Amino acid sequence: MTGPTRWTAAQVAGLAPDASSLAAARRLARPGPWSDTGSTDVLVWGKCQGSGKTPYQVSVDLVGPAFRCSCPSRKLPCKHGLALLLLWVDGSGSVADAAEAAAFAQEWAPERSARAGAKA
Repeated sequence: MTGPTRWTAAQVAGLAPDASSLAAARRLARPGPWSDTGSTDVLVWGKCQGSGKTPYQVSVDLVGPAFRCSCPSRKLPCKHGLALLLLWVDGSGSVADAAEAAAFAQEWAPERSARAGAKA
């Protein structure tokens, strides 16, 4: 399976709401805190272990782009969404191509598409 065209780190940086979010994302953009990562033609997802017991569930719709994260941050995109994209764009294989999205990403994508269609 061929995956989506990877973005550049500059494209991801351009989505950051501020410099501190981008700096924090760059610190998280390494395989260590991430699990269950993957990508399809339109979605990138993963779980990021924060300071709590439960990892944050992070999903990025590449079409919008649109971001979803279970962290409490009010910034959009948050550092986790940016870090996941930075990990994906580096092409190291940390975010592998997948036939289908993880369950948590699959649940969000249709909801997002339906809301976007209702606004149109």
